Amino acid sequence: MGKLFLCFVVAVASLALVESLTCNKCSVSVFGFCLNGDNVTCGTNEVCYTGKATFPSISSFGGFSNQGCRANDGFCNNVSNGTLLGVRYIVDLNCCSTDRCNSVTLNGAPSTKMTFTAAITGAVLASVLGSKL
Repeated sequence: MGKLFLCFVVAVASLALVESLTCNKCSVSVFGFCLNGDNVTCGTNEVCYTGKATFPSISSFGGFSNQGCRANDGFCNNVSNGTLLGVRYIVDLNCCSTDRCNSVTLNGAPSTKMTFTAAITGAVLASVLGSKL
């Protein structure tokens, strides 16, 4: 009986390990460089994603992106528009379901880390100042 139980536990653990998805994680990326990259293991019914926010009025600025795991809820591979303080932005959300399929560019300089709020503030200021010039 003990051997049968052990076989059952090993089989379930193997299935759990096979189904876990490893994704690249990046809370914020600016100019194509991740400021704090890492790997993350997704949960059940999650996929890897890359979200990119661009500001069409600032053509020289590549925007921000972030990566990680998210629920496979139908919002994947979707483009949405919005405005932030009067500045138009476009968010492109792409998902994939193989290990580390959301490629990331890492910047090894630890002194360049900044918060997402600081990055958004910089983008808004650049937009406002750019429109006045």
